[in-house]
Amino acid sequence: MIVRAYAEAYLDDVVENQGKLFDLVAQQYPDKDTEEFINTYMASKTRKSIDEAKAYVNTMDAKELWTYFTETESYCLKEGKAMGGFMPAWIGEFYAYYQWFYGLSSAELVKKIPVSFLKKAYAGLHDLELDLAVKKVGEV
Repeated sequence: MIVRAYAEAYLDDVVENQGKLFDLVAQQYPDKDTEEFINTYMASKTRKSIDEAKAYVNTMDAKELWTYFTETESYCLKEGKAMGGFMPAWIGEFYAYYQWFYGLSSAELVKKIPVSFLKKAYAGLHDLELDLAVKKVGEV
């Protein structure tokens, strides 16, 4: 049996906010490396707080999360290319739902299912319902 990190009542907000966070970074910083940001964020103390259902962080919207993350982690975006279209938002939502569904830590998840894999799988998965996409990738 999988132990969920937090109540399903929070799930939609966490999923939506992480999707919006990844999208915000990609949209606002077109000359910065979105993939590097996602990798750093998923392995961060900020994301670990969400994994562990710390209400203060769990209830932040995308802008609040971005501010909290950059301050808490002393993070600066790296030069590079931003992801385009709906991909960053979808990856954010996928990772948030997957983490909750399988109860895997976000830091572990991003190692087992790298961003590079999701970028390749995006075309085939993004049209599916999120829970279906997560189940299709399956437990790793």
